[in-house]
Amino acid sequence: QVQLVESGGGLVQAGGSLRLSCAASGRSFSRYAMGWFRQAPAKEREFVASINWSGGSTYYADPVKGRFTISRDNAKNTVSLQMNSLKLEDTAVYYCAQSTFLGDITTSDKYEYWGQGTQVTVAS
Repeated sequence: QVQLVESGGGLVQAGGSLRLSCAASGRSFSRYAMGWFRQAPAKEREFVASINWSGGSTYYADPVKGRFTISRDNAKNTVSLQMNSLKLEDTAVYYCAQSTFLGDITTSDKYEYWGQGTQVTVAS
């Protein structure tokens, strides 16, 4: 059974930075793509960023492009999301997820395992 545990959320001022981490266990981490999603109150869960198994390919949603960076450390079984220049609209619960799919993994149905989420609140 795969377990994904996010950490690093919190309260930050607009314009500030946070770094989220996700620790994975249960199967060979380095074989699978990873993604970050977020869900704001009363909104659908939305794709934020993804990274392939090696870390050599990343993809970002337009609202976070240029501000967020996804990375992974296969030796430590972790994936991170560096979030800079945070905006009020980035406030959400952030989830990491693991996928066995190749190609387009920007939709939640492509992911089999999910973490419990970590709250990010951006204040003015």
